[in-house]
Amino acid sequence: MIHHRLLARLVVGLVLIAGPALAQTPTKSRLTVIQESGTLRVGTTGDFNPMSFRDPATQEYRGHQIDLAHKLAQDMNVKVAFVPTDWKTLINGVVANQYDIVMTGASMSVPRAMAAGFTRPWGRNAFVPLVLKDRAGRYKDWDDLNNPAVTVGFNLGTTMETFANQELPKAKLRKVESPARDWQELLAERVDVTITSLIEAASLTREYPQLTTLFLDKPRNGIPMSFIVPIDDIVWLNFVNNWLAIRQQSGFIDEVNRKWRIVGQ
Repeated sequence: MIHHRLLARLVVGLVLIAGPALAQTPTKSRLTVIQESGTLRVGTTGDFNPMSFRDPATQEYRGHQIDLAHKLAQDMNVKVAFVPTDWKTLINGVVANQYDIVMTGASMSVPRAMAAGFTRPWGRNAFVPLVLKDRAGRYKDWDDLNNPAVTVGFNLGTTMETFANQELPKAKLRKVESPARDWQELLAERVDVTITSLIEAASLTREYPQLTTLFLDKPRNGIPMSFIVPIDDIVWLNFVNNWLAIRQQSGFIDEVNRKWRIVGQ
């Protein structure tokens, strides 16, 4: 009788312990969800030429990152759906499951990495100042920008914001919120300088001859460029990393870099 009572108590105890675990349904990886739905959701800003921008004639997304997104979807045998986002909400959109991946020319940073996952880098970048060509002679070095008489513009939520706050604390800092862009403030002469990337600077100076880049021989804040994914989905992260390794070795990434004249790689 005692033996049976002990056995019954043991069984009840095991059920109570195992119950919560059995009740929890394992969360599907986005890799599985994408395959089942047939759609890859890509968050992109559409304001970063040549990374991600809208064609004025068709309003369709174009650019370096858009080509990579199409190739990723093609290799997965699914459709791609571009989800509009902006720089200050990139991470929020990943956390809220609004898209599966961010492909827009984002750079890695420690604050971002605390909230979202980053794939292996597809390239690298660095920061340079952008000014109106007829005012370039005012600035001989980075130290000349760290001055209360200089207004420095940058887009809210970008890694340029962090850089400006840390490296140019004496300057008058002007935050520009999407969909407006910092370089538009420069063209309108509402700021003296903007902090931009080598990649965007090359594109902007081709499009707007009145702009020029400073200190190309002394870029700051060398950073890896990466895709952003959910921090807790290791299966999806591993897949995208493997895809990147395959496409880097095949030469596809270099081909897209050449097509869009990406510098700093």
